[in-house]
Amino acid sequence: MKRSACLIFNPVAGQGDSEQELAQIRAILEPEIDLDIHFTTEEISADQLAHDAVQRGVDAIIASGGDGTLSAAAGAVVGSDIPFGIISRGTANAFATALGIPDTIEGACKTILQGGTRIVDTATCNGYPMVLLTGIGFEAETVEKADRESKNRFGFLAYIIAGFKQLSELQSFDVEIETEDKVISTCAAAVTVANAAPATSVLAQGPAGLIVDDGFLDLTIVAPANRAAAIAATFHLFQTASAASPAQRNDIGYLRAKKFKITTEPPQKVVVDGEVLGKTPVAIECIPTSLKVFVPLAQEELPPSEKLEGLPNLNIQVKQTNESFDS
Repeated sequence: MKRSACLIFNPVAGQGDSEQELAQIRAILEPEIDLDIHFTTEEISADQLAHDAVQRGVDAIIASGGDGTLSAAAGAVVGSDIPFGIISRGTANAFATALGIPDTIEGACKTILQGGTRIVDTATCNGYPMVLLTGIGFEAETVEKADRESKNRFGFLAYIIAGFKQLSELQSFDVEIETEDKVISTCAAAVTVANAAPATSVLAQGPAGLIVDDGFLDLTIVAPANRAAAIAATFHLFQTASAASPAQRNDIGYLRAKKFKITTEPPQKVVVDGEVLGKTPVAIECIPTSLKVFVPLAQEELPPSEKLEGLPNLNIQVKQTNESFDS
């Protein structure tokens, strides 16, 4: 008897011909899987379709679209034990890359057919599902500037172009970061909290080697003194991420925790998995081993660490052992 799966398909994702892409997906998967296909529309979102599929008790849920579609659908599948398939057709394809899933339709479909799964962590940011990362400050402004028109025209380069535009308006802010065991105060231009992130999400790459099933989130602070330092820090993160080694510059810090409370002065824009969702303050919490994902059978991970020394106006207050996170 053939497996069955609900396929959630975003017809306006990416730059390709969506009818052709759907035909390719069906040609590869349907010989082995009965597909129940549902399309996202302006009125019906991916998370609504995924939530309905969970309620129906389907065997598997497959989402195809950009990172926004994939993250929204994944958020609805969290905690259900229903395996989740990813077929990336977006601009950045960060979700697939972070999990080592091919970003070609053929490669992604073959990964689903292999049937290998991995149970990964997810998180929430102010109650919103988060599978990849929350960006505060620079990254949020960059994502907002990379509009649909420029993404259609330039693809992933749209984010690079928007980033350089944003560098010219770079502004630092005061930030307080509270974890279970300490409170850190410093200045920053960007703060990124990642559950999973590919090397191309450079502002998340302080520790270089994010582990997606360790029960922790990784926070990276980028605190350049000026535009030249910002370019140097970004390039350094790109180099260290590519080499899978941790950042060494004084204006980059990172740490791990299960949950973070982050406040900024002045309030900063917040982007969660590529979608702008209001402003700080934020509360971000890891939900360990909460999403079962189809992944390639071989996976390798590198352990992260912590570095805060060198950040501007740094103050670390270690909490007493009897002091609760919510006090």
